[in-house]
Amino acid sequence: MRGILFITLAFFSALFSGLGSWSCSRGSDPGKVETLTLAAVPTELNAMVYVAEDQKFFAPNGLQVNIKGYDSGATSASGMLNGEADIALAAEFPIVRQVFNKKDIVSYGTITKYENTYIIWRTDSGIETIQDLKGKRIGVTLKTISEFYLGRTLELNGMNIEQVTLVDTKAPESEKTFLNGEVDAVVIWEPWVTQISQRISKEAIIRPLQSGQYAYWNLVSTSDWRKKHPHILRRLMKSLFQAEDYSMSHQDEAKAIVRKQMNFDAAYIEIIWPRYQFALSLDQSLITAMEDEARWMIKNNLTNQTRVPDFLNYIHEDGLRAAKPEAVTIIR
Repeated sequence: MRGILFITLAFFSALFSGLGSWSCSRGSDPGKVETLTLAAVPTELNAMVYVAEDQKFFAPNGLQVNIKGYDSGATSASGMLNGEADIALAAEFPIVRQVFNKKDIVSYGTITKYENTYIIWRTDSGIETIQDLKGKRIGVTLKTISEFYLGRTLELNGMNIEQVTLVDTKAPESEKTFLNGEVDAVVIWEPWVTQISQRISKEAIIRPLQSGQYAYWNLVSTSDWRKKHPHILRRLMKSLFQAEDYSMSHQDEAKAIVRKQMNFDAAYIEIIWPRYQFALSLDQSLITAMEDEARWMIKNNLTNQTRVPDFLNYIHEDGLRAAKPEAVTIIR
C-alpha cells in the first residue's frame, strides 16, 4: 500500500511539474536575451510594437527591442537592406519595388491593415476634382505606397502620373511644403493629414485615395537573416501576438499607450482607430495587392521588368504560423 501511495504521489508530482513548465513556456521564452533592431516610422501603425514594449512582453520572451527611426516605410526597408536594422516595418509597395530590384527581401507577416492616405488641395487653388490635377505639381513621397495610390486614382479618372509633376516630399516636410505653396496638392498619410486640416481648416479639400483597399504594414527582413535567427523571429511573433491579445481585451489601454507614444490627443485617437485593423496576418489579399502594384509599376515603366513576380517566394510564414497558425491564409 505504501508503495502504491509513493508511486501515485510521484506520478502527480511529475504531472504538475510538467504542467507548470508548460505554462511557463507559454508565457515566456527564457534563455539568452537577444537584441533586435527594428527600422520603423514613428506611426500608430506600429501599435502592437508599442503595446508589447509598454506591457513588457519582449523581455520575458528573451528580446531587447530597439527602434531606429525613418521617415517612411520605403526608407525603413532600404535601411534594413543596408544592414542598419534586422527587421523593417513597411507597406507592401516597398517590398514590390525591392523584389523588382532583385533584393533579398521577405515578409514575415502583416501587423496592421489600414486606410490612411489622402490627397489635399486648397479651396482657392482652382482644383475642384481629381481631373483638375492635370498639369499640377503634386507633393508625394516617392517610392512609397502613396505614389501608387495617387497613380491609380489618376488612372481611375482618365489620367496618369505623366500628366502631373511629382515633387518628392517627405512626410514630415509635407505640411511646410504644402502651406508654402511649393506644390498645388499633397498626398500624405496620418497624422499629417489631420495636422494640415487643423491648420487651414475650411480652406482644405481632402479626398481619400485608397478606394476602400487596405494597405498592409509588414515585418520585412532578408531570407539570410531569417535563416540565421529563426529563434529571434519566433520570439518576436510571440511577443506581438501577446500584444494583439492584450489590445483586443484592453482596447482603451491600448489606445492610451499609442496616444502617449505618438503624443496624440484623445479625440484624434478615437477618430483614426477605426481605420486600422491591428492583428497579425498573412492573407491571400496581401499577395493580390502586391500583384496589382507590380502590374502598375510595369505599366508605368517604373521597372525594367516585364513580368509580375511570384510573390509567394518572398513570404515566410513559419514564424507567424508558430505564434498564430489561424492567421496564415495564403495559398501555396
